[in-house]
Amino acid sequence: MTESSATKLLNGDACHRTLHGKNASKNGYVKNHCLFQQSQKYRRAREKRQNATTNPSLYQKPFVESFEETPLLVAVLTYMGYGILTLFGYLRDFLRHWNIEKCHVAREREQQKDFVPLYQDFENFYTRNLYMRIRDNWNRPICSVPGAKMDVVERVTHNYNWTFEHTGTVVKDVINMGSYNYLGFAENTGACADAAVEVTHAYGAGVGSTRCEMGNLDVHEELELLIARFLGVESSMAFGMGFATNSMNIPALTGKGCLILSDELNHASLVLGARLSGSTIRVFKHNNMQSLEKLLRDAIVHGQPRTHRPWKKILIVVEGIYSMEGSIVRLPEIVALKKRYKAYLYLDEAHSIGALGPQGRGVVNYFGLDPKDVDIMMGTFTKSFGAAGGYIGGRKELIDYLRCHSHSAVYATSMSPPVAQQIITSMKIIMGEDGTSLGADRLRQLSENTNYFRRKLLDMGFIIYGNDDSPVVPLMLYMPAKIGAFGREMLKRNIGTVVVGFPATPIIESRARFCVSAAHTKEIERTNHVNYG
Repeated sequence: MTESSATKLLNGDACHRTLHGKNASKNGYVKNHCLFQQSQKYRRAREKRQNATTNPSLYQKPFVESFEETPLLVAVLTYMGYGILTLFGYLRDFLRHWNIEKCHVAREREQQKDFVPLYQDFENFYTRNLYMRIRDNWNRPICSVPGAKMDVVERVTHNYNWTFEHTGTVVKDVINMGSYNYLGFAENTGACADAAVEVTHAYGAGVGSTRCEMGNLDVHEELELLIARFLGVESSMAFGMGFATNSMNIPALTGKGCLILSDELNHASLVLGARLSGSTIRVFKHNNMQSLEKLLRDAIVHGQPRTHRPWKKILIVVEGIYSMEGSIVRLPEIVALKKRYKAYLYLDEAHSIGALGPQGRGVVNYFGLDPKDVDIMMGTFTKSFGAAGGYIGGRKELIDYLRCHSHSAVYATSMSPPVAQQIITSMKIIMGEDGTSLGADRLRQLSENTNYFRRKLLDMGFIIYGNDDSPVVPLMLYMPAKIGAFGREMLKRNIGTVVVGFPATPIIESRARFCVSAAHTKEIERTNHVNYG
């Protein structure tokens, strides 16, 4: 981006410092992020809270989220569990070295021992000896639409999860609590499916060219105009891959002499994009405004290392909903900070677009902010829209610049026409332009399901993370043995879940992650309870 176009995106305003409160609980500490006093009828008694009303003028509604720190006893037992697994891992590696135990992992040939090693045994230690024990919880093949329910292909292993064989049996009607199908548009019937089929007959399944060559279809231009109108921005651009939307566009926006301030829990695509840009990267604590403001102050005061020249650009990179924590970005405070310090704001709404806000327009809509306050609005179509790809929205100068300089725009194949039509149809349903109230009904149902699911888990005594309004619900497991056991036991009860452990999470914060959908109903819950207890 040129300096002149960059200057056009800046706005100045005042900022107010915000404090984070902490209070003790029976099991440790609860880190509170709450700006309004509200009823705690859905909270466990031991999670006593103190609400920090430090800057309520920035928020139009209560903002409540909590992260209970790992209880000391659980942390000790978790470390002991990993320690025991590590000791047994070294023992098994010793047995494999002397061919007492068969080794299934790739190793260097004896003839190549003097060459640069292709495989680092120590780096693969976790995979060989810890992950392999619970590998059956991931990559499960399904053979149906990943809607509220799905069909899972049964498989068995005869060598402790190194390889799998399909039994030919299909587990029917597994409740899908793992897919990002927030609004229930992952379906093979209905308006979206019918429109996608019609476009497939008209255009085919693929384009076979980039947008700037022969791959720019009228359906792509219709999609981009609709996205801009949906977001409330001047212009937008669609891309065929969500991950590449971040990793290939951030390098086009920043470079050497620029500073990126990144939340410590940002997605891998944001991290990769920042690294590829060649910019200086500094990380601030998750959703911590004091940490972010300190970095901004230091950046303004000290400038670039050694030369102390002013930074060409300062880009704040955050997400709308953090997919492992279930937390929502403190966007009003970040907008105030970016205005005060004349920085840019890059907002990744992969999980929040369609899932938050009265009109489903993401975290900006959720907080009632002006879309113009966010310089670069990014999101994906893989969650709420039941499709694929991503978008960038913002000022027309920004989008025109990206069309010429983004690797994802210049070199990537165009989005598949039926995928583009799936997005158009689902987006119009959300906006109410299909002549029905289906979009509004699904948004309301998602909100009700989220509140109901979180409330029930708390009533059962589980520790859950995140914001009360987030459809991403992490349930803490902590101990390594529970990761595999929880996933297997849930599948026995016809519930498909995602379990997550180290290194995707801190070593003592293993968890199961539930994704609530508008397609889920209480009838599904009651039927499953009757059949499986």
